Amino acid sequence: MEKAEIKDVKAEEDAVCPIKQEQERKAHTLELIVVILLGITALLTAWASWIGSLHGGNQAENFAQSNNLSAEGNSMYNEAMQFMLQDMLLYNELMNVMIDMHFAQAQQDQLTYERLTWRFEQLETNMSYEFEAAFWASFEDGASPFTNPDFVDSYVADALYVLAEAEELFEQAGIYGGVSDSFGLVTVFFTVALFLFGVASTFKKRRNKLIVIGIASGAFVIALAFMLFLPLPTDFSLTQFFGN
Repeated sequence: MEKAEIKDVKAEEDAVCPIKQEQERKAHTLELIVVILLGITALLTAWASWIGSLHGGNQAENFAQSNNLSAEGNSMYNEAMQFMLQDMLLYNELMNVMIDMHFAQAQQDQLTYERLTWRFEQLETNMSYEFEAAFWASFEDGASPFTNPDFVDSYVADALYVLAEAEELFEQAGIYGGVSDSFGLVTVFFTVALFLFGVASTFKKRRNKLIVIGIASGAFVIALAFMLFLPLPTDFSLTQFFGN
C-alpha cells in the first residue's frame, strides 16, 4: 500500500515538474524582456533629455542674438531718423536760399545773387547722393522729396531689415523653446515607464506584473511616438561631437 502511494506521489511530481519548468521559463523570459525594455527606456530617456537641452541651448542663443540685433536695429533706426531730420532742415534751407536767389535775380542784384549762389553751393556739399538725386527730382514732381514714401523709407530700410531679422530669430527661439518643452514631456513619460519597468520585477504574481508592464509599455509607446514627430536641432550631427 505504501509503495503504491509513493508511486502516485512520484507520478504527480513528474506531472507537475514540466508545468513548473514552463512557468519558470515564461517568468525568466518575461524578466529578460523587462530588462531589455529597461535598458532601451534608459537610453531613450537620456537621448530625449540631451536633445531637449540642445534645443534649449539654441533657444537661448537665438534669444541673445535677437536682443543684440534689436538693440542694433533700434540704434540704426534712431540714427536714420536723425539723418532724415538733418536732410529736412537742409532741404528747407536750400529752398529758402533758392527763393532769395530768384528774388535777387529779379531785382538784378548781382552781388547778392552771387553770394547766395556761393551759399547754395556750400549747402549742396552737405547733401548725400540719394538726397541730392531726390532733391532735383522733386522739381519735376512739384513736391517735396519727403512726401515720397519710397524716399522716406530708404532712410530706415537697413534698420528695418535688421529689426526683421531680430524678429525672425525671436520667433525661431520660441519654436526651439516649444520643442525643448516637448522633449521635456517625452522625458517625463520615459521616466515613468522606466520606473514602472523597474517596479514590475518586485511583484510576485504574474497577473500584477503584467498589468504594471502593460502600463509601462503604454507610457513607453506614447513617449516614443511623440518623440519621433519632434525635429532634431538645426544642422544636428553626431559626428560634430566627436570631431577635432
